[in-house]
Amino acid sequence: MILEMKMPSPGESITEVEIAQWLVEDGEYVERDQIICEIDSEKATLELAAEDSGSVKIIAQEGDAVAVGSLVCKIDTSAKGEAKSKSAPSTGAEKTQDAPEKEAPKETAPAEAEKPSVASGHPSPAAKKRMDEAGIQAGNISGTGKGGRITKGDVLLLLAGEASGSVGSREVERKKMSSLRKKLAQRLVSVKNETAMLTTFNEVDMSAVMALRSKYKQQFLDAHGVKLGFMSFFTKAVTEALALFPAVNAIIDGEEIVYHKYSDVGIAVSSPKGLMVPVLRNAEGMGFSEIEGTIMELATKARNGKLTIDEMTGGTFTITNGGVFGSMMSTPIINPPQSAILGMHNIVQRPVAVDGNVVIRPMMYLALSYDHRIIDGRESVGFLVKVKEMLEEPVKMLTKAKDPGSILLGL
Repeated sequence: MILEMKMPSPGESITEVEIAQWLVEDGEYVERDQIICEIDSEKATLELAAEDSGSVKIIAQEGDAVAVGSLVCKIDTSAKGEAKSKSAPSTGAEKTQDAPEKEAPKETAPAEAEKPSVASGHPSPAAKKRMDEAGIQAGNISGTGKGGRITKGDVLLLLAGEASGSVGSREVERKKMSSLRKKLAQRLVSVKNETAMLTTFNEVDMSAVMALRSKYKQQFLDAHGVKLGFMSFFTKAVTEALALFPAVNAIIDGEEIVYHKYSDVGIAVSSPKGLMVPVLRNAEGMGFSEIEGTIMELATKARNGKLTIDEMTGGTFTITNGGVFGSMMSTPIINPPQSAILGMHNIVQRPVAVDGNVVIRPMMYLALSYDHRIIDGRESVGFLVKVKEMLEEPVKMLTKAKDPGSILLGL
């Protein structure tokens, strides 16, 4: 019996995906539920499992854009065999990994493609003078002038290459954009065109947060099994501020404003496929350990390409941390249909004035990009000031506790 496998729908509103990588070869025997293919959708990399055991006939090739419901492969269920060992990668997977080095299309600059043989080059008088001075033979240099004539510029280019230890390459390489990257490009352009996006800035003294981390980090790790990072402090500060400024946590839906009574906070994480934004559901009810543990789990999934569509949709607000890459200041772009995004940056020891004295403090710039159609300046500035206040006094809401730091961290 021949089983036709068609592309399933990876999520609502997604009509087309791209075949990223086949994990089996054409004609290979596969087991039921074995992962045979990786698929790039506009939101995540997904896996396709064999619907039955048998010999696979690949129809859609790597790099093909495939509509949902289209034929991907066929499985001959009457075939008998044994699947390759799962401990070692299949030959097909190895070929896929080698392909970028061996088969990546490269273009040669037109001037190089039309060069005559080196021996046919004849130097101009100026070039001949420099060649004699440097002891360069005509056979060792390519001419780019008319008819292959060696110019003074050709000689200077060769000398510059020898001085730096290399001649220098002018090759280019073209790679097809993935579905994820194409969709990301479209979304970013649409945000700029369809929203009244503004960015407001503030700075925060991270001394209190860093002191709290330093004091409790080992106790936190021992108690919860996860490290205490900065992101949990920012997530808690954000959820408190969102409760005070609900417009920052709202979206525009047609002619209505939808206010969320909960905070689903997206945390931007880097992955081999690009920037992913998994979502912490009901972050307002999470403790520090739950936030840190969930972020670690989602970040690991992102790096391994295992995030699901559900884990990346439905956020009401986003936090992005450019500081991990060394960014001092930026204007983050809103993640639609959300109305705001908070950008964290690197922590720098800077002189600041405190009570009339100049002191050195660990300072971070914060940036809030927001849609001015729904969020006014008062709300954007007030939100950012509230986040700043909570980070500079992280135990402010627990002042009645004997040890508010330990209570705050759930210790």
